[in-house]
Amino acid sequence: MGAKVEVKVQTWGNDLAVRIPARIARAARLVSGQQVTVEFVDGQIVVSPQGGAPRLTLEQMVKAFDPKTHGGEVMADSPRGREFG
Repeated sequence: MGAKVEVKVQTWGNDLAVRIPARIARAARLVSGQQVTVEFVDGQIVVSPQGGAPRLTLEQMVKAFDPKTHGGEVMADSPRGREFG
């Protein structure tokens, strides 16, 4: 199993709610507004993403960018192949 975090169940109107921490959401590739299915299976609550993730705007993609996860820019200081020949 992957990342694991303990969170508290809270009341949200007449329902109960659990916040999904950002690092867990990133690991599961969940985004705000994405549809999920919540079900009770074999004594466990299972949250499964439905369909694809909604299309993100450029602003949302830039905000979600994490150089530690996505790597950084590579700047070549000189030609590496036959670019100019």
